[in-house]
Amino acid sequence: MNEQQMLAIYEDAGALLTGHFILSSGRHSPRYLQSALVLMHPAHAEALGRELAASVSADDVDVVVAPALGGLIIGHEVARALNKPLVFTERKEGKMSLRRGFSFEKDARVLVVEDVITTGGSVCECIAVVREHGGVPFQVLAVVDRAPDMTGRFDVPHRTLLQLNVPSFAADECPLCREGILPAVKPGSRHPA
Repeated sequence: MNEQQMLAIYEDAGALLTGHFILSSGRHSPRYLQSALVLMHPAHAEALGRELAASVSADDVDVVVAPALGGLIIGHEVARALNKPLVFTERKEGKMSLRRGFSFEKDARVLVVEDVITTGGSVCECIAVVREHGGVPFQVLAVVDRAPDMTGRFDVPHRTLLQLNVPSFAADECPLCREGILPAVKPGSRHPA
């Protein structure tokens, strides 16, 4: 599957939105990728999961981890393609945590999977949780990278299927806010306080 085919899947699902959006990082953007509209279709989720999984060897992975909520479906599909278990991190009182009896064996090689990354905040929090619980994160995979020019987000290698340079702005520098034409919408699963 090439980038045009993946972009077509997002477009056909109505998952490339235009407007004024507040991203989970708190930044504002005129474009938003609503992966849930793509991943709600099992065939799309499976195809994208297999495509991501093809970039790693199953022998290098002990467990797949995904940050809830956005990474759950794609994380599951990558884990299924690799025939590895999936665990997920989630927020408890605003802090990313490992719950529900999940754990890692000491020095387990952990593959981190997310749907869309911009600043990479949720992924960084997930990596920290993996390390805190004795796992060794060795790579990050994501379906979409909204800011491929942003380097140094992670201290492990990362790979994405689709790279889109979508502008985003600090809230106090947002031209959409200055114009005041469109109200800002928070479509993601995590909202800044």
